Amino acid sequence: MAGNIAILGSTGSIGVQTLEVARNLGISVSALTANSNIDLIEKQAKEFKPQLISVGDSTLAFELNQRLKKMNIEVHYGLEGLKAAASIAAADTVVTSIVGVAGLIPTIEAIRHGKNIALANKETLVTAGSIVVSEAAAHGISIFPVDSEHAAIYQCLAANRRQDVERLILTASGGPFRGKTPEELEKVTVAQALKHPNWNMGSKITIDSATLMNKGLEVIEARWLFDFTPDRIKVVVHPQSIIHSMVEYVDGSVIAQLGSHDMRIPIQLALTWPDRVLNSFSRLDLLKCGSLTFEEPDMESFPCLALAFEALKADGTMPAVMNGANEAAVELFLKGKIGFCDIPRLISRAMQVHSVNIKPGLDDIIEVDGWARKMVGGLL
Repeated sequence: MAGNIAILGSTGSIGVQTLEVARNLGISVSALTANSNIDLIEKQAKEFKPQLISVGDSTLAFELNQRLKKMNIEVHYGLEGLKAAASIAAADTVVTSIVGVAGLIPTIEAIRHGKNIALANKETLVTAGSIVVSEAAAHGISIFPVDSEHAAIYQCLAANRRQDVERLILTASGGPFRGKTPEELEKVTVAQALKHPNWNMGSKITIDSATLMNKGLEVIEARWLFDFTPDRIKVVVHPQSIIHSMVEYVDGSVIAQLGSHDMRIPIQLALTWPDRVLNSFSRLDLLKCGSLTFEEPDMESFPCLALAFEALKADGTMPAVMNGANEAAVELFLKGKIGFCDIPRLISRAMQVHSVNIKPGLDDIIEVDGWARKMVGGLL
């Protein structure tokens, strides 16, 4: 079990729940980071007493330092602050829950300092999966997924031989617009897109879930976490979100992991694996589940999922371009500058004009991410 953790993104949904898990398990916390929510991170610091805190910029850092001046806590900011938190000597495990490609560099930093990774940042593996996996192998550290879908697959693969696996099956809720036609989706508002039927998540992830890009990111993440080719990864829509994912074996057996809509369960497992620890979290009552249904994803209405498979097959820098374009497009949608259906259109255009670098380095990934964001901005 993790004995001491650093949390990158402690004021977000996953970060807050990770601290609850740490409190329940008695795990020490050596570092916390946030972008701008200094009120919450101040409260967290006073309870968990980390050695180090990092925030988004120097102004926020100064303010937080004034608030915490009676405590022996280092206050950092920016990318260097994230790297300091990720590499802090006391932590054996780093929980990476920063949203977006911003989590990539600090995750690499944590790996290079021998930290095990509890990964809640999809974009790290989406944009630089080959690099991250190679670094993890070189430094002998483990990456345990925090996403409920990947945690489910991890468990379904346990105690079975990889050569006996036919395919991985990722489940998707379908989001708030399941069953809508492309014409109906043209009229979607930001407020409607932010209402997920099953999960309470941050705004960017919720929009990704509404477009099915979130599932596309998870497909790419699964490719690198579990080393399966795209043709052996399938997505099925499961509106009830009771089965978090499945693994199908060559003999026809399908092993599934079921659970309630409670992210604290996979977070705890990431910090205790291979042990399982008693907790007071919500339990799944099979008698109250009702019917469990499944259907094919509608890639005509939700082309982002198809774009993710396309990017994965192209490999190299294409997933980073897709991800950067998506982050930029989602931000524009949340600001009311584009429509819901413009998100996949902008992503597709950026991908169409990109020349793929098949064997990119970390600098190449960062460069094409910036290029994709500028491309999307220039298409308005």
